[in-house]
Amino acid sequence: MQQPVHGGNLAWAAALAGCPPEGILDFSASISPLGPPNSAIAAIYSQISNLRHYPQPDYSELRVALGGFHKLPSEWILPGNGSAELLTLAGRELANLSATSLVTPAFGDYYRTLTAYNANILEFPLSLTTGQWEIGINSASYPLSSPGSYGLLLNNPHNPTGRLFYRGAILPYLEQYSLVVLDEAFMDFLPPDEEQSLIGMVQEYPNLVVLRSLTKFYSLPGLRLGYAIAHPDRLAQWQSWRDPWPVNTLAAAAAIAAIQDQEFQERTWKWLPQARNQLFQGLTSIPGLQPLEGSANFLLVGSQSSSSQLQQQLLQHHQILIRDCLSFKELGDRFFRVAVRSESDNQRLLTALYSLTVDQ
Repeated sequence: MQQPVHGGNLAWAAALAGCPPEGILDFSASISPLGPPNSAIAAIYSQISNLRHYPQPDYSELRVALGGFHKLPSEWILPGNGSAELLTLAGRELANLSATSLVTPAFGDYYRTLTAYNANILEFPLSLTTGQWEIGINSASYPLSSPGSYGLLLNNPHNPTGRLFYRGAILPYLEQYSLVVLDEAFMDFLPPDEEQSLIGMVQEYPNLVVLRSLTKFYSLPGLRLGYAIAHPDRLAQWQSWRDPWPVNTLAAAAAIAAIQDQEFQERTWKWLPQARNQLFQGLTSIPGLQPLEGSANFLLVGSQSSSSQLQQQLLQHHQILIRDCLSFKELGDRFFRVAVRSESDNQRLLTALYSLTVDQ
């Protein structure tokens, strides 16, 4: 079985570990261990009888709920079959520009969607060692021969580093680029008084698109649901490019329930900082490992030894799956990424890593 590019491939991991998939402790996919919310599960059951019908073609109920959640008119929101589908639509539009800027290391799906449409890509590296966390795109470093003919595709918090960029660092690019696609798949892990979302700016900047996912925060990767927030004219164009009914009835119901579940949201915001700090401090104490501080529900870890070998050893000896970073060309075999899980799961990982890096 071919090694996966993305995390979360339990079938591949189980084959290597010699155990059933349910025996794998998965740190490779950055999914909250607290969900799915009971409210979302109840909503799914409530819609079982409606599987005999097609979903609403315009998803009006879901869009109204998301609009209320973000305090926006519903026509500014387009649900999709995960944010991956919407990223593909964004890539089609970005490919029509002179080039698209990426801050690297960049999420692999950005390259997938841009290369699928033969887009020109400009790469701007983010320092991983000096602590200088500026976005680092200098317009003087490439020819803006036609002002406004370039695009920017950026995630915030940044994947795979977990770095959070402040609003003020991104706002200038809205004046420089004709299209800015901001992937905020992990932004909901920050409480409202700490998050740096640009959703509140979409009505001021018609060249801004914000992508959101319900996969990570609400532990719903199997349902495939995300949404784009942008000018209605742009969303109408995107709608014309895709197949009908991209979101199934169960996913729409679960999303409406999840975003209204304030108790689950508060519990997540209370859980994450303490659990992330426990994992960070534990990784810091292991010789040969250097975790990077981050604001999301995962940590990028530098390793003096081969991360792919470490991944295999963790699977074969401890049935634990971590995410190697071979798909990030700037990181290679000296970094790995781990999700933040429960205190007991985190401790199991730390104990296993210690035994592999110190005891051997």
